[in-house]
Amino acid sequence: MDEKLVALKPQVYRDPRPKEHFDRFHERTRSREPDYVYELVRIATSLTAWTFFRARGIGAERVPAHGPLILAPNHFSFMDHFFVGAFIRRRVSFMAKSQLFKPPMQWIYTHGGVFPVRRGFDDEDAFITANAVLQRGGAIVMYVEGTRSRTGQLADRPRRGIGRLVLDSGAPVLPVAIHGSSKVRNWKRLQFPKVTVEYGRDLLRFDAVPDSTQEQQMDVAERVFAEIRTLYGASRRR
Repeated sequence: MDEKLVALKPQVYRDPRPKEHFDRFHERTRSREPDYVYELVRIATSLTAWTFFRARGIGAERVPAHGPLILAPNHFSFMDHFFVGAFIRRRVSFMAKSQLFKPPMQWIYTHGGVFPVRRGFDDEDAFITANAVLQRGGAIVMYVEGTRSRTGQLADRPRRGIGRLVLDSGAPVLPVAIHGSSKVRNWKRLQFPKVTVEYGRDLLRFDAVPDSTQEQQMDVAERVFAEIRTLYGASRRR
């Protein structure tokens, strides 16, 4: 029988702060790469992942060492971006909900390559920043489901945001499956699940489509999510 999951706190979906409040965070990510703060956080979180969650990576050698790249994992836990980054050498940037950008953590986030997304709004700034990172040959982590699954299961459908970023940028996308992280929240009960991160065997490539339609974006998102489901199923059986 599956362990009962610790309940997540109710979401505060919309951030009441104005768009302009986050301009400085976007500007830093657009103009600078993650710095030494990224490496310090990576060391601390990787040691946590390996020690407590017995995390292991499968296929990390498939992640290109250079060039623009979108890593597209499923999303269960606040630790997922650390799990994804623990097994690869290159630094990755990712978008996080704007509510997290408060002192003192906002300094760590922005120096570590994290940039905000205002959920519930048509946040063009988040896509401009993500494309700027890709244009300079950086790597972006973008969750296909858009937000954490609260059920411990993969979502029924992806969000089309990943499809938009792929078509805006023309960057290759690598599906990633994270298995076991749905139970990370049970650390409060001193329960530490084993976590596996499996990187896709092949890069998915799509031609850039300026001003793509919602249908085109959703089609790409579905194709990426189908690969994640296959990877996740393999990890689950394993």
